[in-house]
Amino acid sequence: MPFPADRLGIRLDSMAWDITPRAILAYAAGIGASEAAFLDDAQDGGLRGLPFQCVSLEWPVLVSMRGAIGDLLSPEEARRGVHAVQDSTFHRPIRAGDRLVTDGQLVSAKPIRAGVLTVCRLSTRDRDSGEPVTTTWTSSIYRDVALAGEPASIAEPEPIDPAYSQPPGPGAEAVIIPIPKQMPHVYSECADIWNPIHTERQVALAAGLPDIILHGTATWALAGLTVLRRHGRNDVGTLKRMTGRFSGMVMPGDDITVRHERDASGVVRFEVRTSSGAPAISQGVAWL
Repeated sequence: MPFPADRLGIRLDSMAWDITPRAILAYAAGIGASEAAFLDDAQDGGLRGLPFQCVSLEWPVLVSMRGAIGDLLSPEEARRGVHAVQDSTFHRPIRAGDRLVTDGQLVSAKPIRAGVLTVCRLSTRDRDSGEPVTTTWTSSIYRDVALAGEPASIAEPEPIDPAYSQPPGPGAEAVIIPIPKQMPHVYSECADIWNPIHTERQVALAAGLPDIILHGTATWALAGLTVLRRHGRNDVGTLKRMTGRFSGMVMPGDDITVRHERDASGVVRFEVRTSSGAPAISQGVAWL
């Protein structure tokens, strides 16, 4: 069945969160962030979460989209949705002891060659003060699904200078990161993001994948951690916004290479490639 354009503007389920040191430490450990800045809960100023942990808070809100359109898309069609772009703005760090709430809204739907491209805006804020913590624009492609109705958009992220969409130049720094076989399992539990295509080979094969694959958000976080280490002095508060397009699969047991370069304004362009040289994340940009 086609994707229903008349559902544009629907509100997704809200989720309330009490942020514990355990959650912050587990997420950091799950992506190999071993520095004291990320793992020492006794540090001066208190424990702050990595910016990329926003995806853990956003995941169940995104999953609620299935219920919002489940009466019009079959389960098989709903499973065709794949994460295409993660564009997050970090208003302030996540802190141990925070009482947060995350909500979302479907803000765009349009047909593309591969199917239907949707965009959801996800907002995480302080439950008591309303202070914004993270705003994310997340894009998904429903492959081989048509759009019922007219394409429309009711909100859009701040535009990105097209020059930043160019890949890093030949002089960019490169960091090679091994992806252990067990990383999808560890990340699933530490980030609390479970989708069986990342952990259960039988499910991945049935979905047409060659094997289990690493979560796109884990690859995105590894790129962001590289940026923080090299350009942000391991200070989670330095990263203001980060975006990237998920362009290919990362297989556990392989390596990835993060190429990055920073310009005079503090903007870092990056890309992630697999061990075969294929793109895993393209059009990566980080603002510090």
